[in-house]
Amino acid sequence: MKMIKVLLNNLIQGPSTDPFPFGETFTPEGLRARIHFDETACTGCRMCEHVCAGGAIRCEDSEKGMKFTVWHNSCTFCGLCEHYCMPKAITLTEDWHLAHKQEDKYKMIEQGTVALVSCEYCSKKMIPSGPKITAVAYKGTNKMIEKLGKICPDCRRKHSAKLLSKGTYL
Repeated sequence: MKMIKVLLNNLIQGPSTDPFPFGETFTPEGLRARIHFDETACTGCRMCEHVCAGGAIRCEDSEKGMKFTVWHNSCTFCGLCEHYCMPKAITLTEDWHLAHKQEDKYKMIEQGTVALVSCEYCSKKMIPSGPKITAVAYKGTNKMIEKLGKICPDCRRKHSAKLLSKGTYL
């Protein structure tokens, strides 16, 4: 008798689950899902590749720059790459719609290329330091800091040493 009462109560109340995939559903706030990569902010430190729990992130050098690839079918959405990315070039979005056919599993990737630029002093090719990381490192920005981002580490060291010995700055 008790079971019939529960059954009738459930029939009156209706479904208590989300209608997904046949209807809309909600996304919890702060959900970690699909990775978004901003190549303009990346400094090429490759920390994301190092800390990736699923081995889903690969960084490869090419003649155009550093090629970043993340395979979403291998990603565990742990958020370590986002946490350790100082310039915030990697963010985890709330887009969790990653269902795909088996034959498309190698197409579930996010790619970007961090373009090389020439050093303003020696013309050596380098990955530029983006404005986000310089703002974090120097707690703001000014003309001197912007200039530091356009020269390679070797030239930065040489010119900084010369200027410091003269008692002036860039």
